[in-house]
Amino acid sequence: MSDDQKQLNAPPTQEETFFTHLVELRDRIIKASAAVLIVFVSMVYWAPDIFHLLAKPMLDVLPKGAHMIVTDVTGSFFVPIKVTLMAAFVVALPIVTYQIWAFIAPGLYQHEKKLILPLVVSTYTLFLIGMSFAYFLVFPTVFSFMVSYNAPLGADMSTDIDKYLSFAMTTFLAFGFTFEVPVVVVVLVRMGLVPLAKLKEIRPYVIVGAFVISAVVTPPDIMSQLLLAIPLCVLYEFGLLIARFYVPKQEDAVS
Repeated sequence: MSDDQKQLNAPPTQEETFFTHLVELRDRIIKASAAVLIVFVSMVYWAPDIFHLLAKPMLDVLPKGAHMIVTDVTGSFFVPIKVTLMAAFVVALPIVTYQIWAFIAPGLYQHEKKLILPLVVSTYTLFLIGMSFAYFLVFPTVFSFMVSYNAPLGADMSTDIDKYLSFAMTTFLAFGFTFEVPVVVVVLVRMGLVPLAKLKEIRPYVIVGAFVISAVVTPPDIMSQLLLAIPLCVLYEFGLLIARFYVPKQEDAVS
C-alpha cells in the first residue's frame, strides 16, 4: 500500500474531528436561523396586530380611559417587531429543536436516537402549553390583581409597551421552560444520568426549589408565584410517572 493510500485510510485526527463538529454546528445554526427568519418575514406585515394580541390581557383589565404608552421615540416601531420575532421563533421552534437534537444524535446510541422525534414533539407541545398557561391564566390573574391594587392608591395605570414586552417575554420563557420538566426527567432517566429512585428521593428539594424559582422569576405577588410553583411540582411528578416506562434495562434488572 502506498503512502498516499495509507494517509487516505488513516482515521481522522482529534483536530479534524473538532473542526468537523464546528462545521456541522454552524450548518445547524444557519438552518435554524433561516427557519426563524423565513417565518418572521412572512409575519412582519401583521406586526401591529400581533402586538395587540399580546397586549390584549392587559388591555382587557385596564380601567376605562387608561391605555398603554410609548416612552421611547422608536418604541412604537421596534416593540411590535420584537414581538413578531418572538412569535416567529415560537412557530419555527420545531425546526430549531430538531436541529439541536440532530446535532447531538451522532453521539447517541441507536435506541437513544429513537427518542429524538418524540422529544422534539413533546418539547414543542409542552412549551406551547406553558406559554398558553401564562397567557390565558397567569396574565389575567396578575394584571387584575395589580389593577385592583392600584385603585386604592388613586394612581393611573399606564404601562409602557417596552416594559410590558419585557415582562411578557420573561413570563413566557419562565412558564415555557417550566413545562419542559417532564422531558428533562425522562431524558435524565433514559440516558442513565440519574436513577429514577434518586429523582424520587430528592422530591422535597425539588418542591423547595420550585418555590424559590417562582419567587425569582415572577412578580412579587403570592398568586403568580403559586401559579408557577404548583405546576412545576405537578409536572415533576408527571415526569416521574412517565419516566417509569423509560428506565434503562440495566436498572430494570437491578430493581
